[in-house]
Amino acid sequence: MDWNWVPQYLPMLFHGLWLTLLLTVLSMCFGMIMAIPIALAQVSGPPWLSWPAWAFCTFIRGTPLLIQMWFLYYGLGLMFPYIPGIRQSFMWPILREGFYFALVALTLSVAGYEGEVMRGAFLGVPKGELEAARAIGMPPITLLRRVWFPRAVRMVLPTLAGETVSQMQSTSLAATITVLELMGVTNMIRQDTYRIYEPLLLAAAIYMVITFIIVRTFNWIESKVPMKR
Repeated sequence: MDWNWVPQYLPMLFHGLWLTLLLTVLSMCFGMIMAIPIALAQVSGPPWLSWPAWAFCTFIRGTPLLIQMWFLYYGLGLMFPYIPGIRQSFMWPILREGFYFALVALTLSVAGYEGEVMRGAFLGVPKGELEAARAIGMPPITLLRRVWFPRAVRMVLPTLAGETVSQMQSTSLAATITVLELMGVTNMIRQDTYRIYEPLLLAAAIYMVITFIIVRTFNWIESKVPMKR
């Protein structure tokens, strides 16, 4: 085992770790923002909303994330330079960066999977509570904000912890589209130093530490959120 290369590549590892955390946090936040209306559309929306929401979740869950990421980056991404005016527009610095394609793919993945999770959570809220809220004249928006959504979120918190860990580990796929997150930096170190096991062991240790922090954070959140009895 040779670890003499670590000080030289430490700044790159920190930058890769930062990109991994950034992809995880942003994709989970944006994905959950999309997942809630997708779930509501399937539960209580009209057919012209529920069917597209169902089709979206089915497609996202039925195809590998790697294919979705490659389709965005190597498919749509290669088309943008041939669109007149794109290279001269303010969007070009974004459209040529793999980071943003990875972020979109990861966000859509969260929206598809968590849309189904939230759909089950919304359906799992006792109907008696919703009927009681309607009986006292609570408007639909207030009912969603005060009763339906908080109860559903409390039900999915344990699942959300596992989904966040899985999402964090899925960010390693971004290395396949030139994003130098943690796994991308690890691959670069392996190529530069010709060391096989040490960079992989270090990356695995970092992923385990992040996983521990995520799980403990969600455990703390669960302990602070009151249980409905």
